[in-house]
Amino acid sequence: MSAPTIPAPRAGYQRSKAKGSGFELGAWLFMRLSGVILVVLIFGHLIVNLWMGDGVHQLDFGFVAGKWASPFWQIWDLTMLWLAMVHGTNGVRTIILDYAERPGTRLTLQFVLYVASAVVIVLGTLVIFTFEPCPAGADPSLLPKFCEAL
Repeated sequence: MSAPTIPAPRAGYQRSKAKGSGFELGAWLFMRLSGVILVVLIFGHLIVNLWMGDGVHQLDFGFVAGKWASPFWQIWDLTMLWLAMVHGTNGVRTIILDYAERPGTRLTLQFVLYVASAVVIVLGTLVIFTFEPCPAGADPSLLPKFCEAL
């Protein structure tokens, strides 16, 4: 029996052809792109909510109602919600694939992850688009100023 030979140090390395659908490459690219977009969205969110105006003291029902009266801020927050949830879900999916060794455990954890993510995305989307800034019967002192005109 002969011993395996070691190739010469300068011998070219032949990479084997990748097998698969390319899903993992797409997931890897998504994480990088969504991360960059999320940084812009989150810092924009923090600057408007915490730095401009009275800072954290301005945050109340009226502030959120005033912001979400604008379709721009609804779309901004919706994009931030969806990207953050899908980005985080993809990251946790990768951790599950790396550390859950048994197929049954892996499948169960992924199922729970996808259901939880879907619930948060659906509920968050509903809150953003069904939010009523001027609810009937609410204390007028707590409502935003623009509700008085309605």
